[in-house]
Amino acid sequence: QVQLVESGGGSVQPGGSLRLACAASGSVIRVNVMGWYRQSPRNERVLVAEIPAGAGPNYADSVKGRFTISRDNDNAKDTVYLQMNSLKPEDTTVYYCYAREFQAFGGKEYWGRGTLVTVSS
Repeated sequence: QVQLVESGGGSVQPGGSLRLACAASGSVIRVNVMGWYRQSPRNERVLVAEIPAGAGPNYADSVKGRFTISRDNDNAKDTVYLQMNSLKPEDTTVYYCYAREFQAFGGKEYWGRGTLVTVSS
């Protein structure tokens, strides 16, 4: 099992910055992909950015050039960060941390509880 604990989020004015963090604990050696999704107006979770183990990141087109995902992992803990710059009101929503196991371990998916980001003047 893998546990995900998110931190960061909050309120910021347009053009401002926020940093989200998500710490994974438990069987982190099983984790391949870590990333962030956010709730869409259609109440779906859509990809913001993800970073597989040992590979480069992937970003949604809407955040390219503004958001940066990074990852810090060792045998005991795996933490993913999302640096969000030049925030826009349309970035306002709940952000969820996500982790997925290597297929060799079953490919199970894990989700954080979500953290609210509000961009408003």
